[in-house]
Amino acid sequence: MDKLLSVIIPNHNGAATIGKCLEAVCSSRFGSFEVIVVDDCSTDNSVDVIRKFPCTLVQLTEHSGASKARNTGARRAGGEILFFTDADCVVREDTLSSAAEAIAGRENVVVGGTYTRLPYDSGFFSSFQSVFVNYSETKKGHPDYIATHAMAVGSRLFKKSGGFSEDFLPILEDVEFSHRLRRSGYRLEMQPHILVRHIFNFTLSRSLRNAFRKSLFWTQYSLGNRDLFGDSGTASAGLKANVACFLVSALLFPFFLVSGRSIFLGALACVFAADAFLNRGLIAAFYRSKGFPFALAASMYYMMLYPLAVGAGALTGALRHFLPEAKR
Repeated sequence: MDKLLSVIIPNHNGAATIGKCLEAVCSSRFGSFEVIVVDDCSTDNSVDVIRKFPCTLVQLTEHSGASKARNTGARRAGGEILFFTDADCVVREDTLSSAAEAIAGRENVVVGGTYTRLPYDSGFFSSFQSVFVNYSETKKGHPDYIATHAMAVGSRLFKKSGGFSEDFLPILEDVEFSHRLRRSGYRLEMQPHILVRHIFNFTLSRSLRNAFRKSLFWTQYSLGNRDLFGDSGTASAGLKANVACFLVSALLFPFFLVSGRSIFLGALACVFAADAFLNRGLIAAFYRSKGFPFALAASMYYMMLYPLAVGAGALTGALRHFLPEAKR
Protein backbone atom coordinates (compact mmCIF):
# COMPACT_ATOMS: atom_id res chain seq x y z
CA MET A 1 0.00 0.00 0.00
CA ASP A 2 1.27 3.49 -0.86
CA LYS A 3 2.36 5.72 1.99
CA LEU A 4 0.16 8.73 2.48
CA LEU A 5 1.52 11.73 0.59
CA SER A 6 0.46 15.23 1.59
CA VAL A 7 0.30 17.79 -1.22
CA ILE A 8 0.77 21.28 0.23
CA ILE A 9 -0.20 24.33 -1.82
CA PRO A 10 0.11 27.95 -0.60
CA ASN A 11 -2.30 30.38 -2.22
CA HIS A 12 -2.57 34.16 -2.27
CA ASN A 13 -4.97 35.72 -4.74
CA GLY A 14 -4.59 32.76 -7.06
CA ALA A 15 -8.20 32.55 -8.22
CA ALA A 16 -7.12 32.58 -11.88
CA THR A 17 -5.01 29.42 -11.51
CA ILE A 18 -5.83 27.52 -8.30
CA GLY A 19 -8.80 25.76 -9.91
CA LYS A 20 -6.63 24.31 -12.69
CA CYS A 21 -4.01 23.39 -10.09
CA LEU A 22 -6.48 21.51 -7.87
CA GLU A 23 -8.27 19.85 -10.77
CA ALA A 24 -4.95 18.35 -11.89
CA VAL A 25 -3.89 17.28 -8.39
CA CYS A 26 -7.23 15.62 -7.68
CA SER A 27 -6.92 13.68 -10.97
CA SER A 28 -3.61 12.13 -9.93
CA ARG A 29 -3.15 8.40 -10.44
CA PHE A 30 -1.37 8.06 -7.09
CA GLY A 31 -3.27 5.85 -4.69
CA SER A 32 -2.96 7.55 -1.31
CA PHE A 33 -2.74 11.32 -0.96
CA GLU A 34 -4.34 14.31 0.69
CA VAL A 35 -4.37 17.91 -0.49
CA ILE A 36 -3.90 20.83 1.88
CA VAL A 37 -4.34 24.37 0.58
CA VAL A 38 -3.27 27.21 2.84
CA ASP A 39 -4.86 30.48 1.83
CA ASP A 40 -2.73 33.47 2.78
CA CYS A 41 -5.50 36.05 3.22
CA SER A 42 -6.59 36.27 -0.41
CA THR A 43 -8.74 39.23 -1.38
CA ASP A 44 -10.07 37.63 -4.57
CA ASN A 45 -12.47 34.68 -4.79
CA SER A 46 -9.76 32.05 -4.32
CA VAL A 47 -11.45 30.52 -1.29
CA ASP A 48 -14.70 30.00 -3.20
CA VAL A 49 -12.77 28.15 -5.92
CA ILE A 50 -10.80 26.03 -3.43
CA ARG A 51 -13.97 24.92 -1.63
CA LYS A 52 -15.20 23.23 -4.80
CA PHE A 53 -12.48 20.59 -4.49
CA PRO A 54 -11.97 17.68 -2.04
CA CYS A 55 -9.14 19.23 -0.09
CA THR A 56 -8.38 20.64 3.34
CA LEU A 57 -8.53 24.43 3.37
CA VAL A 58 -6.56 26.31 6.01
CA GLN A 59 -7.03 30.08 6.16
CA LEU A 60 -4.39 32.30 7.72
CA THR A 61 -5.70 35.25 9.71
CA GLU A 62 -3.14 37.71 8.33
CA HIS A 63 -1.04 37.88 5.17
CA SER A 64 2.20 36.15 6.14
CA GLY A 65 3.96 34.94 2.98
CA ALA A 66 4.55 31.61 1.28
CA SER A 67 6.94 30.26 3.93
CA LYS A 68 4.38 30.60 6.71
CA ALA A 69 1.70 29.10 4.48
CA ARG A 70 3.83 26.08 3.61
CA ASN A 71 4.89 25.53 7.22
CA THR A 72 1.27 25.75 8.34
CA GLY A 73 0.28 23.19 5.73
CA ALA A 74 3.08 20.86 6.82
CA ARG A 75 1.89 21.02 10.43
CA ARG A 76 -1.59 19.99 9.32
CA ALA A 77 -0.31 17.19 7.09
CA GLY A 78 -0.78 13.57 8.00
CA GLY A 79 1.43 12.09 5.29
CA GLU A 80 4.88 10.56 5.69
CA ILE A 81 5.87 12.38 2.52
CA LEU A 82 5.29 16.09 1.87
CA PHE A 83 5.00 17.32 -1.69
CA PHE A 84 5.12 21.09 -2.16
CA THR A 85 3.86 22.80 -5.28
CA ASP A 86 2.40 26.20 -6.17
CA ALA A 87 -1.08 27.50 -6.92
CA ASP A 88 -0.04 28.30 -10.51
CA CYS A 89 1.37 24.84 -11.21
CA VAL A 90 -0.44 21.94 -12.87
CA VAL A 91 0.83 18.46 -11.97
CA ARG A 92 0.73 15.61 -14.44
CA GLU A 93 -1.13 12.38 -13.71
CA ASP A 94 2.12 10.66 -12.74
CA THR A 95 3.78 13.54 -10.84
CA LEU A 96 2.81 12.42 -7.34
CA SER A 97 3.57 8.76 -7.95
CA SER A 98 6.95 9.66 -9.47
CA ALA A 99 7.80 11.86 -6.49
CA ALA A 100 6.74 9.21 -3.96
CA GLU A 101 8.72 6.52 -5.75
CA ALA A 102 11.83 8.69 -5.96
CA ILE A 103 11.90 9.44 -2.24
CA ALA A 104 10.59 6.13 -0.86
CA GLY A 105 12.76 4.84 1.99
CA ARG A 106 15.26 7.70 1.68
CA GLU A 107 14.90 9.78 4.81
CA ASN A 108 18.00 11.91 4.26
CA VAL A 109 17.15 13.10 0.74
CA VAL A 110 15.13 16.00 -0.62
CA VAL A 111 13.88 15.22 -4.13
CA GLY A 112 12.92 17.85 -6.65
CA GLY A 113 11.28 18.15 -10.01
CA THR A 114 10.93 21.06 -12.38
CA TYR A 115 8.73 22.71 -14.99
CA THR A 116 7.85 20.98 -18.23
CA ARG A 117 9.78 22.44 -21.13
CA LEU A 118 6.60 23.96 -22.49
CA PRO A 119 4.25 25.74 -20.09
CA TYR A 120 0.51 25.52 -19.61
CA ASP A 121 0.06 28.69 -21.68
CA SER A 122 1.78 28.76 -25.05
CA GLY A 123 2.90 32.40 -25.47
CA PHE A 124 6.46 33.23 -26.48
CA PHE A 125 7.58 34.73 -23.16
CA SER A 126 5.95 31.96 -21.13
CA SER A 127 7.63 29.33 -23.33
CA PHE A 128 10.97 31.13 -22.99
CA GLN A 129 10.70 31.09 -19.20
CA SER A 130 9.62 27.47 -18.94
CA VAL A 131 12.45 26.23 -21.16
CA PHE A 132 14.92 28.42 -19.27
CA VAL A 133 13.85 27.08 -15.86
CA ASN A 134 13.67 23.46 -17.00
CA TYR A 135 17.14 23.59 -18.53
CA SER A 136 18.70 25.48 -15.62
CA GLU A 137 17.27 23.24 -12.91
CA THR A 138 18.02 19.90 -14.57
CA LYS A 139 21.65 20.43 -15.59
CA LYS A 140 22.85 18.70 -12.44
CA GLY A 141 21.65 15.50 -10.82
CA HIS A 142 22.66 16.95 -7.47
CA PRO A 143 21.53 20.56 -7.76
CA ASP A 144 22.33 23.60 -5.68
CA TYR A 145 18.72 23.86 -4.54
CA ILE A 146 15.30 22.21 -4.86
CA ALA A 147 12.47 24.54 -5.86
CA THR A 148 9.09 24.40 -4.14
CA HIS A 149 7.18 24.15 -7.38
CA ALA A 150 7.96 20.40 -7.14
CA MET A 151 9.65 19.40 -3.87
CA ALA A 152 9.26 16.06 -2.08
CA VAL A 153 10.62 15.66 1.45
CA GLY A 154 9.96 13.28 4.31
CA SER A 155 7.72 14.78 6.97
CA ARG A 156 10.13 13.81 9.77
CA LEU A 157 13.05 15.47 8.01
CA PHE A 158 10.99 18.58 7.34
CA LYS A 159 9.92 18.82 10.98
CA LYS A 160 13.49 18.25 12.18
CA SER A 161 14.78 20.99 9.86
CA GLY A 162 12.42 23.60 11.26
CA GLY A 163 10.81 24.12 7.86
CA PHE A 164 11.06 27.22 5.71
CA SER A 165 12.44 30.39 7.23
CA GLU A 166 9.59 32.80 7.90
CA ASP A 167 11.95 35.70 8.58
CA PHE A 168 13.50 35.92 5.14
CA LEU A 169 13.27 37.58 1.76
CA PRO A 170 9.89 37.60 -0.06
CA ILE A 171 11.15 34.81 -2.37
CA LEU A 172 13.96 32.21 -2.45
CA GLU A 173 12.90 30.55 0.80
CA ASP A 174 13.34 27.21 -0.99
CA VAL A 175 16.95 28.11 -1.85
CA GLU A 176 17.72 29.02 1.78
CA PHE A 177 15.98 25.81 2.96
CA SER A 178 17.98 23.69 0.49
CA HIS A 179 21.29 25.28 1.42
CA ARG A 180 20.57 24.85 5.13
CA LEU A 181 19.79 21.16 4.71
CA ARG A 182 22.79 20.56 2.48
CA ARG A 183 25.10 22.14 5.07
CA SER A 184 23.61 19.74 7.62
CA GLY A 185 24.63 16.77 5.51
CA TYR A 186 21.38 16.03 3.68
CA ARG A 187 21.28 15.20 -0.01
CA LEU A 188 19.53 17.18 -2.74
CA GLU A 189 18.50 15.22 -5.81
CA MET A 190 16.90 16.35 -9.06
CA GLN A 191 14.57 13.95 -10.85
CA PRO A 192 13.81 15.53 -14.27
CA HIS A 193 10.80 13.24 -14.85
CA ILE A 194 8.94 14.82 -11.90
CA LEU A 195 7.23 17.60 -13.81
CA VAL A 196 4.63 20.31 -13.36
CA ARG A 197 3.29 22.70 -15.97
CA HIS A 198 3.50 26.29 -14.88
CA ILE A 199 0.88 28.90 -15.76
CA PHE A 200 2.94 32.01 -16.53
CA ASN A 201 0.75 34.18 -18.75
CA PHE A 202 3.89 36.25 -19.38
CA THR A 203 3.98 39.31 -21.57
CA LEU A 204 7.20 41.18 -22.37
CA SER A 205 6.75 43.49 -19.38
CA ARG A 206 5.88 40.63 -17.00
CA SER A 207 8.90 38.65 -18.19
CA LEU A 208 11.26 41.57 -17.62
CA ARG A 209 9.71 42.43 -14.24
CA ASN A 210 10.11 38.82 -13.15
CA ALA A 211 13.77 38.84 -14.23
CA PHE A 212 14.42 42.11 -12.37
CA ARG A 213 12.72 40.94 -9.16
CA LYS A 214 14.38 37.55 -9.02
CA SER A 215 17.79 39.00 -9.82
CA LEU A 216 17.36 41.63 -7.11
CA PHE A 217 16.68 39.10 -4.36
CA TRP A 218 19.14 36.52 -5.70
CA THR A 219 21.89 39.15 -5.52
CA GLN A 220 20.97 40.15 -1.98
CA TYR A 221 20.91 36.53 -0.86
CA SER A 222 24.07 35.54 -2.75
CA LEU A 223 26.10 38.42 -1.37
CA GLY A 224 25.06 37.47 2.14
CA ASN A 225 25.74 33.81 1.39
CA ARG A 226 29.08 34.63 -0.29
CA ASP A 227 28.32 32.65 -3.45
CA LEU A 228 27.54 35.43 -5.90
CA PHE A 229 29.43 33.74 -8.75
CA GLY A 230 28.18 30.24 -8.07
CA ASP A 231 26.41 28.13 -10.70
CA SER A 232 23.04 27.90 -8.97
CA GLY A 233 20.01 26.80 -10.99
CA THR A 234 18.36 29.73 -12.72
CA ALA A 235 21.06 31.99 -11.23
CA SER A 236 23.46 30.06 -13.41
CA ALA A 237 27.02 30.79 -14.43
CA GLY A 238 25.71 31.02 -17.99
CA LEU A 239 23.22 33.75 -17.09
CA LYS A 240 25.90 35.68 -15.24
CA ALA A 241 28.23 35.37 -18.25
CA ASN A 242 25.35 36.54 -20.43
CA VAL A 243 24.94 39.71 -18.36
CA ALA A 244 28.70 40.32 -18.43
CA CYS A 245 28.79 39.96 -22.23
CA PHE A 246 25.84 42.34 -22.54
CA LEU A 247 27.67 44.94 -20.46
CA VAL A 248 30.85 44.61 -22.53
CA SER A 249 28.79 44.95 -25.72
CA ALA A 250 27.08 48.04 -24.32
CA LEU A 251 30.51 49.60 -23.83
CA LEU A 252 31.88 48.58 -27.24
CA PHE A 253 28.92 49.64 -29.36
CA PRO A 254 29.24 53.42 -28.70
CA PHE A 255 32.92 53.25 -29.63
CA PHE A 256 31.98 51.66 -32.95
CA LEU A 257 29.31 54.28 -33.63
CA VAL A 258 31.63 57.18 -32.83
CA SER A 259 34.77 55.89 -34.52
CA GLY A 260 33.32 53.68 -37.25
CA ARG A 261 36.38 51.46 -36.83
CA SER A 262 35.82 47.84 -37.77
CA ILE A 263 37.94 46.63 -34.85
CA PHE A 264 35.10 47.49 -32.48
CA LEU A 265 32.58 45.72 -34.69
CA GLY A 266 34.85 42.68 -34.71
CA ALA A 267 35.12 42.83 -30.93
CA LEU A 268 31.33 42.97 -30.67
CA ALA A 269 31.04 39.91 -32.89
CA CYS A 270 33.56 38.05 -30.71
CA VAL A 271 31.67 38.92 -27.52
CA PHE A 272 28.39 37.79 -29.07
CA ALA A 273 29.98 34.53 -30.23
CA ALA A 274 31.47 33.92 -26.78
CA ASP A 275 28.07 34.52 -25.17
CA ALA A 276 26.41 32.06 -27.56
CA PHE A 277 29.12 29.46 -26.89
CA LEU A 278 28.87 29.79 -23.10
CA ASN A 279 25.07 29.42 -23.33
CA ARG A 280 25.00 26.80 -26.07
CA GLY A 281 23.19 24.30 -23.85
CA LEU A 282 20.30 26.68 -23.27
CA ILE A 283 20.16 27.64 -26.94
CA ALA A 284 20.00 23.93 -27.82
CA ALA A 285 17.16 23.53 -25.31
CA PHE A 286 15.26 26.34 -27.04
CA TYR A 287 15.70 24.50 -30.35
CA ARG A 288 14.67 21.08 -28.99
CA SER A 289 11.56 22.59 -27.44
CA LYS A 290 10.03 24.54 -30.31
CA GLY A 291 12.33 24.47 -33.33
CA PHE A 292 14.60 26.93 -35.08
CA PRO A 293 12.40 30.08 -35.33
CA PHE A 294 11.66 29.97 -31.61
CA ALA A 295 15.28 29.21 -30.75
CA LEU A 296 16.47 32.20 -32.78
CA ALA A 297 13.93 34.59 -31.25
CA ALA A 298 14.46 33.25 -27.71
CA SER A 299 18.25 33.47 -28.03
CA MET A 300 18.06 37.06 -29.26
CA TYR A 301 15.77 37.97 -26.37
CA TYR A 302 18.01 36.18 -23.88
CA MET A 303 21.21 37.84 -25.09
CA MET A 304 20.01 41.31 -26.10
CA LEU A 305 17.17 42.37 -23.76
CA TYR A 306 16.77 39.93 -20.87
CA PRO A 307 20.22 40.75 -19.39
CA LEU A 308 19.20 44.41 -19.10
CA ALA A 309 16.51 43.47 -16.55
CA VAL A 310 18.76 40.92 -14.82
CA GLY A 311 21.62 43.40 -14.59
CA ALA A 312 19.38 46.18 -13.27
CA GLY A 313 18.00 43.80 -10.65
CA ALA A 314 21.50 42.72 -9.64
CA LEU A 315 22.64 46.34 -9.29
CA THR A 316 19.59 47.17 -7.15
CA GLY A 317 20.17 44.09 -5.01
CA ALA A 318 23.81 45.02 -4.48
CA LEU A 319 22.85 48.54 -3.47
CA ARG A 320 20.34 47.16 -0.97
CA HIS A 321 22.96 44.83 0.45
CA PHE A 322 25.74 47.36 0.84
CA LEU A 323 23.56 50.42 1.47
CA PRO A 324 20.61 49.36 3.68
CA GLU A 325 19.11 52.83 3.36
CA ALA A 326 18.55 52.05 -0.36
CA LYS A 327 15.68 49.76 0.70
CA ARG A 328 13.59 52.75 1.72
